[in-house]
Amino acid sequence: MTVSVESVRVRAAFRDGLVEVTGGRAPGFVQANLVVVPRDWAYDMLLFAQRNPRSCPLLEVLDVGSPYSELAPGADLRTDLPRYRVWRDGELVDEPTDVRELWRDDLVTFVIGCSFTFDAGLARAGIPVRHQELGRNVPMYVTNRPCRAAGRLAGPLVVSMRPIPGESVARAVTVSAALPAMHGAPVHVGAPEALGIGELGRPDFGDPVPIEAGEVPVFWACGVTPQAALAASKVPFAITHAPGHMFVTDARVEDYLLG
Repeated sequence: MTVSVESVRVRAAFRDGLVEVTGGRAPGFVQANLVVVPRDWAYDMLLFAQRNPRSCPLLEVLDVGSPYSELAPGADLRTDLPRYRVWRDGELVDEPTDVRELWRDDLVTFVIGCSFTFDAGLARAGIPVRHQELGRNVPMYVTNRPCRAAGRLAGPLVVSMRPIPGESVARAVTVSAALPAMHGAPVHVGAPEALGIGELGRPDFGDPVPIEAGEVPVFWACGVTPQAALAASKVPFAITHAPGHMFVTDARVEDYLLG
C-alpha cells in the first residue's frame, strides 16, 4: 500500500487534538466507520454486518485486542480519530478524543466503509455536496426500517441524506453504486416520510442542510446503523466513532471501484 502523506498528516492532527468532521479531508482515500465490541459480542456484530451489508460494508476485522489496521500502517485506532463514542448498557456515556485508557485485551474492532468516501466522486461529476459546501456534518436520520437481526443485535436502519438536483439523481446513483464497499447506491429517493422521517431540518445526527428548489433528498445507508443497534440491544460496552468523525485510511478509493 502506498502511504498517503495527506492521510498520515490528517491522522496526526487528530492524534494531536484537532477535532473536526472528516468530510472532504484526504480526498481520494477511504474513510471508515468504527465499531469496537467485546469478544463475546463479536460474532453477533459480524453476523449483523453480513446480514446488513448496505449499512455495514465490512472493510476489515482486527485481531482480538488489536487497535492496528492494515488499511493505515502505523495508525492507532485508539487515538487517530477526531472523536469517539463510548457506550455502556446501550447508553452513550462519553465522547472522548482518546480511548487508550478504555481499551481492553478482549475488544474486537470492525472497520466499515463510509459514504464520505464517494463525496469527492459526486463533486467531480458536477453534483453538489451540500454539507461540504457549508462546512457541516452530513445529516443522518433513524428510519422506521428494521435491519435484519443477528443474534442479540437488532435495530433500525440509519441513513445519511444529500440534496441532489433532480436531473442529477441518476448520475449520483451511478457514482455511488460503483463503491458498494462505501454503502453503494442510495436506499431511497425522495419522500422522507416513507422512511419515518418527520422533519429533514431536524436530523438525529449531524447537521441540517437546506434543500434548494429543484433538488430531491436522496438517502444512503449509513455506518451509524450499528450504533443504533448497540443502543437498542443494550450492549454492555462498546466504542464507536462519533458520527461524521471517521477513520481516515491510506487505502485508495480507486482500489474499491467496481469495474
